[in-house]
Amino acid sequence: MKKEYDVLIVGSGAAGLYAALQFPEDVSVLLISKREMTLSNSSLAQGGVAAVLDKDHDNFKLHIADTLIAGKYKNNLDAIEVLVSEGPKDVLRLKEMGVAFDLDSSGKLQMTLEAGHSRHRIVHHKDSTGRAIVDVLIDQVRTHPNIEIYDNTMLYQLDKTEQGFFAGLLLPDGTSAAVAARFCILATGGIGRVYQYTTNSAIATGDGITLAFMLGARIKHLSRIQFHPTAFAAENDRERFLISEAVRGEGAVLLNCDGERFAFKYDERGELAPRDVVSNAIMLESAAKGNEKFYLDITHKSPEFIRERFPMIYEKCLEEKIDITKQWIPVFPCQHYLMGGIDVDLYARTTVDRLYAAGECSHTGVHGANRLASNSLLEALVFSRRAANDITQRLKKEERSPFGESTIQKELKGNPLPHGYRTEIRKIMQDCYFVIPKPELLESSIARVKEILLDLTGGEYEIDHNFVEARSLATVACIVLEEVQKHDDAEPALS
Repeated sequence: MKKEYDVLIVGSGAAGLYAALQFPEDVSVLLISKREMTLSNSSLAQGGVAAVLDKDHDNFKLHIADTLIAGKYKNNLDAIEVLVSEGPKDVLRLKEMGVAFDLDSSGKLQMTLEAGHSRHRIVHHKDSTGRAIVDVLIDQVRTHPNIEIYDNTMLYQLDKTEQGFFAGLLLPDGTSAAVAARFCILATGGIGRVYQYTTNSAIATGDGITLAFMLGARIKHLSRIQFHPTAFAAENDRERFLISEAVRGEGAVLLNCDGERFAFKYDERGELAPRDVVSNAIMLESAAKGNEKFYLDITHKSPEFIRERFPMIYEKCLEEKIDITKQWIPVFPCQHYLMGGIDVDLYARTTVDRLYAAGECSHTGVHGANRLASNSLLEALVFSRRAANDITQRLKKEERSPFGESTIQKELKGNPLPHGYRTEIRKIMQDCYFVIPKPELLESSIARVKEILLDLTGGEYEIDHNFVEARSLATVACIVLEEVQKHDDAEPALS
């Protein structure tokens, strides 16, 4: 590991990897991944990537309209126009790189329908599109000599200097290191692990958002949290695997505890209404029935079709003793995606000079109050590319002046972290701000989370992975709940 780089990229999901590939060979890049490189929310993305690739049956205006409708017209229209108009080229570039998107019988890209879309525009690889994309991007990144990769490496401190940033890293061997970088792209994913139940991977603890917040970057609409209506209702697991939107897109119906379809009682679009609407319908039906048992039924489709179209979901459900070709799939809403985050402009620039953010940790305004299915991977590609291109242009124009002395804290030893802080934060968030929030719990919840955060920031604890993630969870929980208390866009969860 060198001591100085042109660009530090934090995160190895679609946004971080795709950004790294945009830089010319004379730009030195350090890409760090908190855990193994394949562990990211991008890897877990099942449905696909939304893009207007068949202009005979679709167009940009329709994709923009669908995005606005799902987002309750609280979106940034300029950002959507960039996403929709530029995104198709990025999707086709992935195909050129070797991503094996499914093809139809004539050899053209096969496009499916998902909830909220008015046209078939979702390109996919079976039901594991994200993993197919990430695997190809990882292979590509490894071939570029200007990109140095460190996995199982955590960023614990990020300090701003006139020339860029100093970064403190916890390395895989248990030691630490300090590096400098002229620019930094945060691509650290979401905040799912702040909830008891989430579809997010273990990395999603809001680290990038917390570090940006500590630098004074503007954080916007962090209370815009999407709860997916159809996560597999496992008995014990905190991380719940997703039953993709595409399953409903292919004809699965949603049933209550009595085996009755009910979604049309709450919205004329039924099972194909946007995610927040379906989640809300389930919670209202649950209250009406006094029962949390809900199911997806796709058994009317042929077993061959189900196994071919949804091989990963089929296998995952079999592991849970559910054969989806014959049995109903138990589902229930859980935390899935973050629409808010580190506020950025159309080039992914934050309010802190030289600091960029892309992917789920960023707030481009594309998603508004509710993300349209399969727009997330597209957003990660488009805005990470724009970030990298903007940085490249800036590097061409400036001289690389010396960084000076590092400001990174080197003494990491300290008191052991009290047991149970993370569990307590998760329970507070699950109880207070789930699909239908409980305003009566807000005041006491905020007070307790603030107490925990104050102790973490002033307790002189040992700086390790556990501490950094606990600090992140407390920080994002505090921002979310205070935002809700101020009624700053709390509507999405209430809708």
